[in-house]
Amino acid sequence: MDPVEAYGRVKSSILEHHKWFDSSLPMIASENVTSPAVRKAMTSDFGHRYAEGWVGERVYAGTKYIDEVESIAMELVKRLFNVKFADVRPISGVIANLAVYTAFTNPGDVAMALPITKGGHISMGPLRGSEGQFIGGTAGAVRGLDVKYLAFDDHNMNVDVDKSIKRIEENKPKLVILGGSVILFPHPVKELSDVCKSVGALLHYDAAHVAGLIAGKQFQQPMEEGADVMTMSTHKTFFGPQHGAVITNDEEKFERIKLANFPGLLSNHHLHSVAALALAAAEMLAFGEEYARAVVRNAKALAQALHDEGFSVVAEHLGFTQSHQVLLDVDALGGGYRCEKLLEEANIIVNRNLLPWDIKRGRSFKDPGGLRLGVSELTRLGMGEEEMKEIAKLYRKVLLDREDPKKVAGEVSELRKRFRNVKYAFEEGPAYEY
Repeated sequence: MDPVEAYGRVKSSILEHHKWFDSSLPMIASENVTSPAVRKAMTSDFGHRYAEGWVGERVYAGTKYIDEVESIAMELVKRLFNVKFADVRPISGVIANLAVYTAFTNPGDVAMALPITKGGHISMGPLRGSEGQFIGGTAGAVRGLDVKYLAFDDHNMNVDVDKSIKRIEENKPKLVILGGSVILFPHPVKELSDVCKSVGALLHYDAAHVAGLIAGKQFQQPMEEGADVMTMSTHKTFFGPQHGAVITNDEEKFERIKLANFPGLLSNHHLHSVAALALAAAEMLAFGEEYARAVVRNAKALAQALHDEGFSVVAEHLGFTQSHQVLLDVDALGGGYRCEKLLEEANIIVNRNLLPWDIKRGRSFKDPGGLRLGVSELTRLGMGEEEMKEIAKLYRKVLLDREDPKKVAGEVSELRKRFRNVKYAFEEGPAYEY
């Protein structure tokens, strides 16, 4: 391709993407939208610079303002999560997890987490599965950990405490990981903390998905319940840039985390993202509780509305959800792949997802039986419980009534006309302006 043509096509594709999302319903649970101020920070000159090392101990010059901003980011994160120590240098949630693995385990050590089929994240996974199939999870493939699984209660969509305690006592892991990429309800941190201490295991909570709900005091508080360390992504329910962080209350553990991050894992830690994180953390301090309450209300309202429209919504007997996520079982509607693509044609953006019982019924990650829905981004656009009911009707039209998705896309666009600006921010403004 001619470079001039390539230049033009890339710019055009970016513009078209913005137009598309400005008239769509973005409902992928691992995504959110940032405020105009946070987006401006992402384009700042910080993104051209290096600041290797720790604040005040850099091996590069020209960092006096970068140091100030990074210090503010750390202080705000500590306030949000009520902890003594925070490292805001990890460039993603996966790198934050890898920092914990690097700091507290050695290759060959046993770690325990949920399998991907039960909500665990790929960063917690082994190198290979029980039948020798390649998985390539970060814990196994990169750190060389021997990953064994905690027990999961499919009916209650949560860690099975009694069975997991027995497995921890039998395997005596160095690391136990809670949290996940499918997390409808708080995980049993208190219930597992004592057994972790008894076998000498570090209890690590991966808050990638729920960090904003934790900061907004609308979900469990893992660090108060017994977690030793907590990692997070900063761009899901926490409405900041794509970045990561690690927090703890233990100074000795924190020193090990710092060394794992630098020099072990990071050189340039994306300073424009640190600046953006500082601004997002300030927004979260000011608006986070109100935002997080609205997210949970919306998730519950969407789940109930979808149930009322005739969908099979997971965990009805438990009120469906206490987080930002809603899980649909669409096996009877042709599976997750088909439903995802039909909804995408209607400009409703979701992702297909494995359900805990999918393997038993012969489904795989390529065409699972579930859809994972998130309401974080719609909430940031100002939508509320009434809009969740409207959205459930749009799902029904596409997946149950089998109306033309292109026609439904017109209704989606009409709904979005009322919700164009980012809310819960000091500077509200267009969400998808480029």
